[in-house]
Amino acid sequence: MDKNELRKHYTALRSALGPTQIDSLSIAISNRLLQLPLWQGSYYHIFLPIPSKNEIDTSHILTILFGKDKNVVIPKVVGNTLENYLLTDQTKLKTSSWGVPEPMDGLSVPEKLIDVVFIPLLAYDEQGNRVGYGKGFYDGLLAKCKPDTLKVGLSLFGPEKKIGDVRKEDIPLDYCVTPEQVYRF
Repeated sequence: MDKNELRKHYTALRSALGPTQIDSLSIAISNRLLQLPLWQGSYYHIFLPIPSKNEIDTSHILTILFGKDKNVVIPKVVGNTLENYLLTDQTKLKTSSWGVPEPMDGLSVPEKLIDVVFIPLLAYDEQGNRVGYGKGFYDGLLAKCKPDTLKVGLSLFGPEKKIGDVRKEDIPLDYCVTPEQVYRF
């Protein structure tokens, strides 16, 4: 399938899930993350979910990150790019016009400091290619990160065999974590 078909298909699958299912699946993903060799870093970029889109609840991962005393970085959309801010107790969030909780201001974090990026997905394939909402925000972010930054997709579902319309500027995942399994690419 191509990306647009996958977007429609996985948006419908997510829409069919209830809040209790999303929470259970999110906890399972958080627990699976603990199996990965990615906890030696300092700066961890994570998305805050859009509840209306039934995205993974990342609050469980935030608890792990703060428990491990990591620097947590969250994105804010500015124009067609993601700016990165340190999440602290003083960070004030505001919901954007897209429904994304974003920092109003704060300490900016350069991409080159980020060790791990947790990436929201609609779909991905067995080669680690990913499908999001199609705006290219994460491709832009990942292109600015250091080459050894780990790219970890978080998905409620397993992989597709192959995405038909992958572009050369699409940056693949290193891992994808689902409630049932960890995939390494």
